[in-house]
Amino acid sequence: MSQTIAPRVRTLLLLLLAVTGALLAGSAPVSAHAALTASDPQQGSVVKEAPAQVSLTFSEGVAMSDGSVRVLDPKGKRVDTGKTSEQGTNTYSVKLHSGLPDGTFTVTYQVVSADSHPVSGAFTFSIGAPSTTSVSVSDQEAGGGVVGGLYGFARYLSYAGFILLVGGAAFVLACWQRGTGERSVQRLVVSGWLALTGATLAMLLLRGSYTGSGKVGDIFDLSLLSDVLQTKTGAALVSRLLLLAAGALFIAVLFGAYEKREDDEEKGDLTFGLAIGGFVVAAGLAATWAMAEHASTGIQTGISMPVDVLHLLAVAVWLGGLSTLLVALYRAPSIEPAAVRRFSRIAFGSVAVLAATGIYQSWRQLGSWSAFTGTSYGQLLLVKIGLVVVLVGIAWISRRWTARLSQAPAAKTVKAAKTSAATPVKTTTKTSAKTPAKTSAAASAKASATAATSATSEKSEDEDRETGDEKEPAATPAGGGDGKRATQLARQRAAVATAREKRVRDADPLRSGLRRSVLAEAGVAVVLLAVTTVLTSTEPGRTVEEAEAATAASSQEATGALAVDIPFDTGGKDGKGLARVEIDPARVGGNDMHVYVQRPNGKAFDIPEVKVSFTLKAKDIGPLPVVPDRIATGHWTASGVQIPMAGNWAIAVTVRTSDIDQVTVDKNAQIG
Repeated sequence: MSQTIAPRVRTLLLLLLAVTGALLAGSAPVSAHAALTASDPQQGSVVKEAPAQVSLTFSEGVAMSDGSVRVLDPKGKRVDTGKTSEQGTNTYSVKLHSGLPDGTFTVTYQVVSADSHPVSGAFTFSIGAPSTTSVSVSDQEAGGGVVGGLYGFARYLSYAGFILLVGGAAFVLACWQRGTGERSVQRLVVSGWLALTGATLAMLLLRGSYTGSGKVGDIFDLSLLSDVLQTKTGAALVSRLLLLAAGALFIAVLFGAYEKREDDEEKGDLTFGLAIGGFVVAAGLAATWAMAEHASTGIQTGISMPVDVLHLLAVAVWLGGLSTLLVALYRAPSIEPAAVRRFSRIAFGSVAVLAATGIYQSWRQLGSWSAFTGTSYGQLLLVKIGLVVVLVGIAWISRRWTARLSQAPAAKTVKAAKTSAATPVKTTTKTSAKTPAKTSAAASAKASATAATSATSEKSEDEDRETGDEKEPAATPAGGGDGKRATQLARQRAAVATAREKRVRDADPLRSGLRRSVLAEAGVAVVLLAVTTVLTSTEPGRTVEEAEAATAASSQEATGALAVDIPFDTGGKDGKGLARVEIDPARVGGNDMHVYVQRPNGKAFDIPEVKVSFTLKAKDIGPLPVVPDRIATGHWTASGVQIPMAGNWAIAVTVRTSDIDQVTVDKNAQIG
């Protein structure tokens, strides 16, 4: 069993890297947490006169600087002053130059939402009449590319480091105080501290480029770093570094002064002090996430932030303790069944806290049952819930192994170890004892005894080689060796003793069963952590639905226009997207129609062809075909679309994404 430890650990590490890479690749660019709900002029609208400014309204407050909003004319020239200002609740504007020509203008924006995630997008409006434009909107959002991938990996590493640091220390203090002297446990907790510290420093350096240009060369731009330090996220990261300095002192005491204490009363007082201090540091570290991400925005922030801290602490105690138990089972010479039982009880309590806080967080972020399946956040949450169920199931198996292990007599293992160690000595001694003492010649008897002893010793060594047992080195005769030889022999004896302990430990089927189940738990936990990291970078379902409702209400209230969103999938590569059909004023007679084709991430989708038709099945009218003209990336328009009578019309959109990939999708809507 001991020979398979390294491959299993390597397999777990490879699984961690593979899952992280796949999820980060699938999640880039990162979904935003603030959505554009309204604009003035509206997306796709045609105004008679040039506006003095462009206003944008978001679903939540955002941080923006001069240059965050740009307005480009049909030739791609900037026509805004570059200075943005706040006009009202979540509404921001930028002034335009005077004397703008007629044609289609493109508005691009890049801001940072209140929960620290970058938001970017673009839309068009026209002055006088629509026209072609040379502006091509980039398909890459803020937060994507190489910098976005590095930032996402640093986020994952920070969560993993927090779990190992807090969970490992909690396991030692609450369950296995003897573990303070185990080097493997010390390395695990210190590795967690190093991972969290390194990831935090990396996020500070990457933050400016991540929310800005996305260029690798801007990572070490000190002016950008100065700007980051003035933001809420920058303050949270700096606070985390200060708390990690206190965490380093905690680790030094836990694995230094605490281990050396022999007086029970002094050790008890130090345990209490470390528990209080460790909880304060751990809660402070968890609060640095709560104050800068999901919990700090939206509804009930006064409740959600403490709940988020509890959720993170429960995750760390459960998964971090699980990781420490895994290391102890594979690396430590032994671990008491009582320590495993204590962790089992603590893990059960952590799962209960996770369930309660998770239910509240899910309600707060989703808002409706439909968001479970209708939004990316809800779908990822379903995956997370499934992984938690699997993890709890494996944990139940581990608890059964723990119960069986605690029922086995502890002395049995010790006795087996002593028997294994004593067997070669007994064989040699027994052979010597059986040397014939009553023979005709004393010299012959002595020679026979020596030969028998030598033969028995050689046979014992051969048997040990076949069974994998190590033979203890013979003692050096008094005065027959120097200090270097004595030291070498001492190391050999220690290695032999360690090998025997491992053989005895690995031969225990109860401990082996617990190892396998805990290893399986750790593997699922790696995937669960990756999914959770992506989930924190995904737009909450409540925000998505509120933004869609606000956009539809704003459009209907302003112009009476009808907006219909129709998802499509042509079946080919890069064939998924969303077609939005807007009809203004959506009444009998002539109407203006705009078609916007977007990718699943909301960016404009430039495809070869789009066609639209209208059918009123109740009156057997249609289909009435309309072929709109392309005027910008992902934007088609048609004027004078005739609707002969009011009714529930079927709007069919034909989308062609390549020479052979095409699909027609439809949706009913009331017109007139």
